[in-house]
Amino acid sequence: MEAPAVLEELPPGAAPGKGAHELFGYVGIEAVLDQMRVKTMKTGFEFNIMVVGQSGLGKSTMVNTLFKSKVSRKASQPGQEERIPKTVQLQSVTHVIEEKGVKMKLTVTDTPGFGDQINNENCWDPIIKYINEQYERYLREEILITRKRKIPDTRVHGLRVLCTPHGLRPLDLEFMRRLSKIVNVVPVIAKADTLTLEERAEFKQRIQQDLKAHAISVYPQEDFDEDPDDRLLNNVIREKIPFAVVGADQEHQVNGRRVLGRKTKWGIIEVENPTHCEFPMLRDLLIRSHLQDLKDITHNVHYESYRPPWCLPPPRRGPGWVPAPGPPPPSNCEPSPAAPAPR
Repeated sequence: MEAPAVLEELPPGAAPGKGAHELFGYVGIEAVLDQMRVKTMKTGFEFNIMVVGQSGLGKSTMVNTLFKSKVSRKASQPGQEERIPKTVQLQSVTHVIEEKGVKMKLTVTDTPGFGDQINNENCWDPIIKYINEQYERYLREEILITRKRKIPDTRVHGLRVLCTPHGLRPLDLEFMRRLSKIVNVVPVIAKADTLTLEERAEFKQRIQQDLKAHAISVYPQEDFDEDPDDRLLNNVIREKIPFAVVGADQEHQVNGRRVLGRKTKWGIIEVENPTHCEFPMLRDLLIRSHLQDLKDITHNVHYESYRPPWCLPPPRRGPGWVPAPGPPPPSNCEPSPAAPAPR
């Protein structure tokens, strides 16, 4: 027998609470979740991440490990000689991944050349430019008078910064300080198997202190916790950041089972074993628990901060209203009503 639905009368603007009244029978409101799931399975969804770090830190391997498939730029272009570019060159690769009928259009953007030069002055400019270009591309589609039913979303939802296991450079701090204002930044300690447990704990604590001292707000941002339950979960995550991870895209036999890991003279480092590294926490954050939240904050916070004032709803205009000075809207933006002539 279906559980009876409840009816709750609320004053205007009030939030749902306790003290609701029971209905006479089953209505079927909860079926909307199944409808949303079926629609998502049909249309799929988009997720875009960017990885930043010095050459040799295992950016491509980490992405392949995260999605358990060859989705990195390096894996998509085999046979090419890997050379360090003279400047930061952004390269994106897009794949469609399907799991249990759910399709995800995944775009991975790599940043070869970042931090590899003798002079790294303003090396973050191409990355900031790329992120803003994706906001601009979405904005141009959004302000069209005749819009698409589903606007293609190429905005960067998450930026993973791979830190060397030997120390955090001033370049890394300045980069995260600038980028955390326009995108969700998730710092990661790469190749954590080169650190002892004591060194790893000390290094994580030092990074947390540096982030706090430089007022760098990494994801999940404390200001965006929506309720006490989210705050409790995110506080646990914030205590673990930066995640100390190990990447591997090869399987090995351990006690009769196949595991992802790195083989050394001392044994197998299991990537998905939480006692070996914190990769499972990073995967859960980016995919299993916070993927939609990453997209929501990108759209509702970072993208809204990028949108210019003329895209906001126009204020009420009284007698004698005159337009404020500012840049004119683009030609494809819907024109606003003409202002009354001054008397």
